[in-house]
Amino acid sequence: MRVFVTGASGFIGSAVVPELIAAGHRVLGLARSDASARALRAAGAEVLRGDLNDPHSLQAGAAEADGVIHLGFIHDFANFPASLATDGRAIETIGGVLGGSNRPFVIASGVVGLTPGQLATEEVPFEARANPRAANAVAALALAARGVRVSAVRLAPTVHGPGDHGFVHRLVEIAREKGVSGYIGEGRNRWPAVHRLDAALLFRLTLEKAPAGSVVHGVAEEGIATRTIAEAIGRKLGLPATAIAPEAADAHFGWLGRFFALDQPASNALTRARLGWTPTHPTLLEDVAAGHYTD
Repeated sequence: MRVFVTGASGFIGSAVVPELIAAGHRVLGLARSDASARALRAAGAEVLRGDLNDPHSLQAGAAEADGVIHLGFIHDFANFPASLATDGRAIETIGGVLGGSNRPFVIASGVVGLTPGQLATEEVPFEARANPRAANAVAALALAARGVRVSAVRLAPTVHGPGDHGFVHRLVEIAREKGVSGYIGEGRNRWPAVHRLDAALLFRLTLEKAPAGSVVHGVAEEGIATRTIAEAIGRKLGLPATAIAPEAADAHFGWLGRFFALDQPASNALTRARLGWTPTHPTLLEDVAAGHYTD
């Protein structure tokens, strides 16, 4: 099928595009910049110039496609409400084109905030109070009633691999700045993870197989103790792993502290069973040991 992909040149999108092409699909990627357009063409994709704030480009891409994967998101934490609003409008715009067609529409979301302290399964509903993007996911899933084969991939907070500049990258930066690799309290709280190539496979399988209204979990490791992550970073940097008191977490970790304090294990059992997804790529600790975050 011909697949329209937003966020096609991003960290996850740049893995999803070759995954789709290798499986025999054609890809039309949304590109905001010349650099993104060049990267997409080099990967074998067609290019549609536009961005998430341009409804005409979103409508054109969806109209020309047999299915859509929506990965694009503006990560402007200084004006996050605006980013959420843009994402919501993009979902509604694409959904409006796909309505009544039964074409697949896959969106990206997350497992954070679902059931803190308990293992979150795919059957746990989205919780908008804990995850601001959840409201957009709920709106997307409602498109099933309008004849769209919509599904949501709830990703682990860390999608890792070479080139990852997310949470773990920042933990490494903080460890270098502070001279210790920190964890909060006893460090027993758990952090799910998935390799970007395993996530890319899951997006393809979801596009191809998932029924309307499906929620799947892009989680390869259900939960790694944050102390274990800190110890792995410390070994690689030659720094001690050190407990940070909860009341000092904000001062030590900055904005990352509230995320690194979460205990958010998540299951992938139903996703594996329903889609035949089997993660095979390196674990987070293996990527840390390989130097992808430190070399």
